[in-house]
Amino acid sequence: MIEKIITHPGGAHKDEFLACSILLAEYPVVIFRQDTSEGDLLDPATAVIDVGHRHEPGLHNFDHHQFPRDAKPTCSLSLVLDHYGIYKDALTFCPWLEVAEWFDCRGPKDTAEWLGVERDTVGKLNSPIDVSLLQAFARSDSHSPGEPVWELMKMIGGELLTYIRGLRARIEQVAKVAEVWEINQQGKSGKVMFVPRLDHNIDEISGAMGWHVKELGMEEDIVALVYPDSRGEGYGMKRFNDRPEMDFSRIGNEPEVRFAHARGFIAKVEPVEIQRAKELLFKAFESKT
Repeated sequence: MIEKIITHPGGAHKDEFLACSILLAEYPVVIFRQDTSEGDLLDPATAVIDVGHRHEPGLHNFDHHQFPRDAKPTCSLSLVLDHYGIYKDALTFCPWLEVAEWFDCRGPKDTAEWLGVERDTVGKLNSPIDVSLLQAFARSDSHSPGEPVWELMKMIGGELLTYIRGLRARIEQVAKVAEVWEINQQGKSGKVMFVPRLDHNIDEISGAMGWHVKELGMEEDIVALVYPDSRGEGYGMKRFNDRPEMDFSRIGNEPEVRFAHARGFIAKVEPVEIQRAKELLFKAFESKT
């Protein structure tokens, strides 16, 4: 059990703020912003974040500043996520994480070069939300349950854990039932990923399907997703990665189609047999004349 969290005093940064937030979601304890001692580092009930020059997960010590200068950019948040076994998923599902690692380890100049943008562009992406939260965190030498900053940090950590773990669970659910259909039309071919209606709906299913497509390495093959409509019976049909071959406005007048967006990227259809769903996809895939 973690009974308290210690991080460094002075200016606050995104990595220790979020690392502490993750820990608060699991262990709602007091955060102390102070210098750490040898006793703190040897006490597994004390989590030491972004200070102490030790990475010892078994003792809940998560610092990266002792890593070699040329090591892969890694921050205290990375180490905490890795401790919980979700770092790889976090790096995949949260594109901002790698940027945060670079910024914390290499600074704005190297990060801008790595991103291929001007250094000033990095500053333009700062949000007053980030600035205000970090300043509020830095102003006090401790944060306890019931205080606004502590409660907000716990909420942020919980939301982040729920997102990463929940998305992985949804992807695994999709992987168990997904089918891939092939459609061919006038010399063009493509694949459609289909998930049938289950006894229980999968939340945010189309997003999970998109990640499943990426993990299968089928991003160039899949042109559309078909999934149970979250707003009622029937199915949603969505263009994948804005593939121009699929244009659902072409099936807008079909009797089973409740809605087809004029821009052609999505449609909602009544409950139909699989063969009829394939026929609608075939028609939406037709080449423009």
